[in-house]
Amino acid sequence: MTNDLIGAVAVSTTLGAALAAGIFFAFSTFVMAALGRLLPEQGIAAMQSINVVVVNPWFLGVFLGTALGAIALGLLGFVYWGAPGSAYLVAGGLVYLIGSVLVTIACNIPLNDALAAVEPGSLAGAELWTRFLASWTGWNHVRTVASLAAAASFLLALR
Repeated sequence: MTNDLIGAVAVSTTLGAALAAGIFFAFSTFVMAALGRLLPEQGIAAMQSINVVVVNPWFLGVFLGTALGAIALGLLGFVYWGAPGSAYLVAGGLVYLIGSVLVTIACNIPLNDALAAVEPGSLAGAELWTRFLASWTGWNHVRTVASLAAAASFLLALR
């Protein structure tokens, strides 16, 4: 890989991690709070709709494209270990992959799947909704911080 290509991957991955952090930040700071103010039936229906609509090329391109960039940069950090910025590349890659991608797969998606399986107006749905709001938002805070930390780490590697 040329230095120009590595630089382009580093810049685009930094921007992707920052954009992912912003998306997660919005959900953590006001979207989930707004949904929580709705009647459970309405909040569930809205979140079910969000979980369908989020599976689109724009979001997945940012989220998964950044994951690919994080893998590439992390591997480059190992290959060029000891070079300036290499530790930041490895750290940024690991933080994004573990704190954003793995948390999404292991925590947020299973919660979304459980919510998708309930009828919004049911008693079971209302009971799940209360637990869902707290747990999903807590894990989303982790994704927010991890994505921002990864962006900061990649940015430090670029300097």
